[in-house]
Amino acid sequence: MNWQDNLITTTEQIRELINATKRIAVLGIKTDAQADQPSVYVPQYMQRAGFAIVPVPVYYPEAREILGEKVYRKLTDIPDDIDMVDVFRRPSDIPGHIDDILAKQPKSVWFQSGIRNDQAAEILAKAGIKVVQDR
Repeated sequence: MNWQDNLITTTEQIRELINATKRIAVLGIKTDAQADQPSVYVPQYMQRAGFAIVPVPVYYPEAREILGEKVYRKLTDIPDDIDMVDVFRRPSDIPGHIDDILAKQPKSVWFQSGIRNDQAAEILAKAGIKVVQDR
């Protein structure tokens, strides 16, 4: 398989990906106190839509729960499998999370709207992980 086939770009590919997703780790989620931020209201919407959300904040060391769910500090600390890692980090910060993502082996990684890192996307896609960027 060509690694570029793991770069998800079409509406149909995105639909298939979402239909195959049940459990989402949100890397870079903020706390409920920042409810006006996309890194809170997007996962909150996904949770209401029936997805299991696993918060993985980068900051907020005092946070033990976000959106009523236990907080984990690294993806590899999360028990059981993750279907998707939803990334709310600056593009320049993503390389610092690559090893953790690769170790957890999610089925997909979604870089939120405005977030694009082609080098990281290539690394993940070559590892067999589906990647959505800037959506």
